[in-house]
Amino acid sequence: MTAYDRVFAAVFPPPSEPPTPRIGTGGFEGAPQAQFAIDWFPRDSATEKTQWERAWHIATTFLSLPSEQLPKINSTRSIDKLHGTWWKTCTPQIEASIRYLISPKSRGVLLRQGQPQHDLLQWYFEEIGLRHFVHHVRPAILKFLEKQDVGTGLNELLTYLERAQIIYLHNFEKHILPEYQDKGPELQRRMKTNLTSLLVFSLPQKAIDGYIFTFLNKHAEQALVETRVSSAHPQTLRLTIRRTVEGLQNTGLGGPRFQVILAEVMSETLTAYVKQNYSELWQSDASVTGQLRYWVENQFSRYIVEVLALLSTGNNPQPLSETEIALADVEKWQEIAINRLGALRTKELFDIILGWENDTKGGIEDLRPYVTTTAARTHLTNSFAEVLNDRLLQPGIATTKIIQTYISIIRAFTILDPKGVLLDRVSRPIRRYLRERDDTVTIMVSSLLADREDVSPAPDVLLELAEEIEFEAGDAAQDNDDDDLDFDDMEWTPAPIDAGPDYKKSSHVDVIASLMGLFDTKETFVKDFQKMLGERLLRKEQDFEKEMQVLEMLKLRFGEAPLQSCEVMLRDILDSSRVDTVIRNDQNLAMSSTAGEPPPALHTRILSHLYWPSLHSEDFSIPPQISDLQSRYEDGFETLKQSRKLTWLNALGQVTVHLELSDRTVDEVVQTWQASVIYAFQESDDDPGTENQPATGTVAELMANLSMSESFVRNALTFWVGKLVLTPSRSFKDTYHVLETLPSSALHPELPTTATASTLLTAAAAADAATSAPAPAVKSEQEILAEKMEVFWQFVVGMLTNQGAMPLARIVMMLKVVVPGGFPFGSEELKGFLEGRVREGRLEVVGGNYKIKL
Repeated sequence: MTAYDRVFAAVFPPPSEPPTPRIGTGGFEGAPQAQFAIDWFPRDSATEKTQWERAWHIATTFLSLPSEQLPKINSTRSIDKLHGTWWKTCTPQIEASIRYLISPKSRGVLLRQGQPQHDLLQWYFEEIGLRHFVHHVRPAILKFLEKQDVGTGLNELLTYLERAQIIYLHNFEKHILPEYQDKGPELQRRMKTNLTSLLVFSLPQKAIDGYIFTFLNKHAEQALVETRVSSAHPQTLRLTIRRTVEGLQNTGLGGPRFQVILAEVMSETLTAYVKQNYSELWQSDASVTGQLRYWVENQFSRYIVEVLALLSTGNNPQPLSETEIALADVEKWQEIAINRLGALRTKELFDIILGWENDTKGGIEDLRPYVTTTAARTHLTNSFAEVLNDRLLQPGIATTKIIQTYISIIRAFTILDPKGVLLDRVSRPIRRYLRERDDTVTIMVSSLLADREDVSPAPDVLLELAEEIEFEAGDAAQDNDDDDLDFDDMEWTPAPIDAGPDYKKSSHVDVIASLMGLFDTKETFVKDFQKMLGERLLRKEQDFEKEMQVLEMLKLRFGEAPLQSCEVMLRDILDSSRVDTVIRNDQNLAMSSTAGEPPPALHTRILSHLYWPSLHSEDFSIPPQISDLQSRYEDGFETLKQSRKLTWLNALGQVTVHLELSDRTVDEVVQTWQASVIYAFQESDDDPGTENQPATGTVAELMANLSMSESFVRNALTFWVGKLVLTPSRSFKDTYHVLETLPSSALHPELPTTATASTLLTAAAAADAATSAPAPAVKSEQEILAEKMEVFWQFVVGMLTNQGAMPLARIVMMLKVVVPGGFPFGSEELKGFLEGRVREGRLEVVGGNYKIKL
């Protein structure tokens, strides 16, 4: 029967199978009483063809599989129950037919060599693959994969595939393979290879990989991540992985693809272990890299060896001690683990920096083995720079917070990379951002001059900078030299290969030098330091060791020439005490008065005005007793310093005031204008009509009598209201009188508070809060600018009066020409000043030109 006939018969089967003819004594029927001789065949072709087709029919009928599915995937049916349905009983007639079809000595085989359609082995593979597996096994597997959860079901799937493999190989190994004799092992290998290819390539590879990946990932996490370091894995985990790997190996799923999946699983397991065991655990000085290397060598590597041993030997795994693994592989895995830890610490680096004061040095130590390659160093700096832009360099973050974080960054990155290349990279955006902040220099200067033992520092003070002053400044002076090539340094090394073009190595952690290097020139810092130093020198009575220490430190960094004015200022304060003692003794200023009451004590500080910044010099009347003392003091100074003359700056003084009221006394240290105002409320002995009336004064009277500006008068009145010495009048505006007697509830808070006392205390608290901050002695930039602009205003008025309206650009050009020494301001400063005059109604803008408003 030809192939065409067989296909036709499969579609239109005959009504009944024709009887098998008897051929000689070796016919197929009656085989028990007659043995078929394989070496004897009919000589004519028609008889041989009939004999071949009959043998083919008997063999294929026996070897064909039932047209039904295998037992369900989750079925527990044993292999023994496959007999009868899947494994048929073979008779001698069937064996003779199979032998006739496949034996190399058979005449039929010899006559049909090279004809694939007559190859029983090929037919059997097509039977199990193209017919039974495709139509019955594969649909069941696909249905199982659709309904089953990826996290479970791998073992059931492998059992089902193994069962199909056993059924397919049973007839081949028991009835077909023995007839090939010497070619048996090769044919068996080919059959298993073909069957494995059938199982692997006819199933959805991605779904199968998902099952394998999920199983291995879950098992690896249980064995390595969830289980702490131990000498051996639990026996149940070992049995589970062994059974599964054997199933994968038997079904052909344990090939190169499985090894790729195993590598991916172990990579994720390594990452999960590092994250679970070392995330946010840096509260120590020691690194955890040693622990991680030990775990990789004794746990991670051991697990991989066990799985590979099962994979390479199938059902007969070799002992673990005999499994070969190169030391280079273990070292490579350790290096990968260190890189995973470094990647984790890179993400946590900003938090490590923020917690630097809480001893997070261990996190930096974990990063040191990681930043040994150019790629790792670049990744760390780029990642950290992005975090800085997102979490630190924002308008809502206080400048003190940014500077404090920058200090921690300097200390941390100096440990991470002593050569300073990484610090140079990450600090660039911080330094650029701090230069744009207006209060950076002020905070730095105030922090340098702050007391490190202050338990409640001001919001704009960083005690970390005050502590840095305590360190030795001798080493810091080494970095002041701009020449990086020291030919006498026998330990000199070139800059690192990944250093920037303007990189400069620092031999130590110098936080103050790094902060002072924020600015291109030192004049900005020195100018602000001079102002802050002047404020402190004028406010403090004694103990200037802190100021002297800071000044000496700055002289080492900037040199003596830029700080000459600061040195003169400090010497003025120190010399003032000696000069003051001499003058007081010469003028008898310390003697008691004839009336029996001690005279006011006058102490002065003599300043060299050429070296001090611009100071407040507002003038007003002071009490006569103080004025007389100043005259006598001035005579004594001119006698001592004949070529010099004193100019009194009354607004910068401080006065200790003792007030005696009807029910209490008040002692306060106040500003001179505050003392002058309260002195003006003193009852005059020549006015007897005011004995029963409290002393009263108005704002206008005080301004006229004291020749004092309104701002000073109101500031003083508000101050004394806050001290419950004065109280505003309810009947008259801007009128105040002395509060000789307080309500009982104001003197004794434990008593019930009346409405009057409550109102009085509320007003006093508000006034006290408004005047709590001391007035600055040094003029601010805005005040200096306003004073200078007042001078230039006269030039502007003259130009606009004589030449008419002018645009801003022409006014600036004219000022640069007519002002002696040149106009020191730009267009923006002048524009702001002129707009203020427009708001005051003194100028108007018409068509972009400024003109005098008539």
